[in-house]
Amino acid sequence: MTPSTEWLSERRLDLLATVLLALAAVATAWASYQSSRWHGKQAEAQSASIAARVESSKAAGVANRQIQIDVATFTQWVDAYATGRAELAEFYRHRFRSEFEPAFEAWVATRPRRNPQAPLTPFVMPQYQLAAEKEAERLEDVATAASHDVRVDIQRADNYVLAVVLFAVSLFFAGISTKLHQRSQRIAILGLGYAIFLGTAIWIATFPISVQV
Repeated sequence: MTPSTEWLSERRLDLLATVLLALAAVATAWASYQSSRWHGKQAEAQSASIAARVESSKAAGVANRQIQIDVATFTQWVDAYATGRAELAEFYRHRFRSEFEPAFEAWVATRPRRNPQAPLTPFVMPQYQLAAEKEAERLEDVATAASHDVRVDIQRADNYVLAVVLFAVSLFFAGISTKLHQRSQRIAILGLGYAIFLGTAIWIATFPISVQV
């Protein structure tokens, strides 16, 4: 190899190293940005999960209080009805909550005093439905879904962090290649840097992207 040809080859290697340095620097910045964005989404999902669970607990508390009211008024009605105090029984009957009445009517229709197969109480009837209880279940489902999003977002952020590390490694190889004097060593180190960069770039191309304008 003539001196001019060797000089030209060295300049090409310098150019390749400079290109890799530039590409790896940009890719590192991009992966860092994406990691921070997905950590932000993870925090949002975690807040949504916590908020939904708090609201679910509140709704469940309302449902529990409503059940206690229904049980108390039904118990008093049963006591008055069983002891023949019709006026008192009617008094409690008029104070049944609207959500309890369909179940009570359906239970009465089974003729519980004469039918041994009748349900023991109205509370096991399918007609006994509480809106607050359903809302608590819905909110719990929302919280569960948000918790799943938290795990997914953390994994995505961690993947981008790993990409940052790999791009930094390719940056290191690009930089150190400029310090070597043997052409074979420069080619080997530079080739390794490009291999790591391209492999990582192809890998993160499959990642979802989060951009805030």
